[in-house]
Amino acid sequence: MNAYLGGFAAALVGDPAWVMNVVPVEVRPNTLGIVYERGLIGTYQDWCEAMSTYPRTYDFIHADSVFTIYKDRCDTGDILLEMDRILRPEGSIIFRDDVDMLVKVKAIIDGMQYESRIADHEDGPLNREKILLAKKLYWTAPSPQGTKTYI
Repeated sequence: MNAYLGGFAAALVGDPAWVMNVVPVEVRPNTLGIVYERGLIGTYQDWCEAMSTYPRTYDFIHADSVFTIYKDRCDTGDILLEMDRILRPEGSIIFRDDVDMLVKVKAIIDGMQYESRIADHEDGPLNREKILLAKKLYWTAPSPQGTKTYI
């Protein structure tokens, strides 16, 4: 959800996938024009506010440095709830951010019934930027104990 130059979408251009490039309104430089020049689609989004997704939800979110961009503007939990709302059950999220931020995100997202794990950056374990892989589980509340079922 920080498209930068649309490289993620460009890498998938040969695959049967629809990619929405989202550029945070706070990010500088503003790169949405470059995304359009590459022939890709995109939009602006302020992650401190709700994102209009009607009539669709998403199977996958790639969030690059989103929490660092918004750390002084809004609560991390609010951003995660918005991502959870637009993500389908059994959808996945890749978070790329500072390790301290990802540890905080992992604690919240595990409480939201996601499977998650933190992995090292491709440049090695000494890089402060890490990757958090999360999968939204499909779950329902257990039935109350001792309730009778009537047929």
